Amino acid sequence: MKWIITGLGGTLAPHLARAAALAGVEVVGWDRAQVDPDDAAGCARFLAAEKPDAIAHLGMGGADWAGRLAAEAKGRRIPFVFTSTAMVFDSVPDGPHAIDAERNSKDPYGQYKIACESAVLSAYPDASVARIGWQIDPQQPGNNMLKALDAWQAKEGHVAASSAWTPACSFMQDTAAALMKLLERPTPGVVHLDSNADEAHSFDRIVASLKLAFARDAWVLRVHEDYRHDQRLVGSAGWMPPLSDRLPLLAD
Repeated sequence: MKWIITGLGGTLAPHLARAAALAGVEVVGWDRAQVDPDDAAGCARFLAAEKPDAIAHLGMGGADWAGRLAAEAKGRRIPFVFTSTAMVFDSVPDGPHAIDAERNSKDPYGQYKIACESAVLSAYPDASVARIGWQIDPQQPGNNMLKALDAWQAKEGHVAASSAWTPACSFMQDTAAALMKLLERPTPGVVHLDSNADEAHSFDRIVASLKLAFARDAWVLRVHEDYRHDQRLVGSAGWMPPLSDRLPLLAD
């Protein structure tokens, strides 16, 4: 079994690669220095040479690349998973956001992901589009909530956390496990992967729980209500464990 996973230099893809390797899957990354994502013919040659059994597209790149990868997967009749984001939804109207809710992001990153989603599902309607929230991990660099909070404390002298924001978020290990399931047992269309979907914890409570769980004694928590948004991704029950499984303080 061989999977191609893009984005191995990023935040979440290394977790998926480790989980896949532990399951006996041969993982092949995408070396952009060797295969330019904008070179359609080169991409096709690379895929023809590797003959993957599945493709997981977690890397950054244009919607054209996402669509071509999905089309190649369709032609090979293999699973294809693309990771999108809760940021395809604006804060107005408020969430929680259902799978079929209008994608109305005003944010450039959210709009970029909307274009990728559309390209993927147009090319391969049976592909899986996994929308995820802010990811959490004790060590992984990149777009990691815990590391971002460390940076806020270092820069601002405190961690500001809105009690009016209910974020979509999950631990990377749990998200990687869900992506594994999607590759092993494909689910066509959009799937929401959010460990806060059911418990609906506010950001300030999550920050307080992270502070305790990871011994961030130096954090000075400042609670505010300046940002209001129920960002939760709902409609895909059973895919993710709740946050309280990893942050026991949230179970109280």
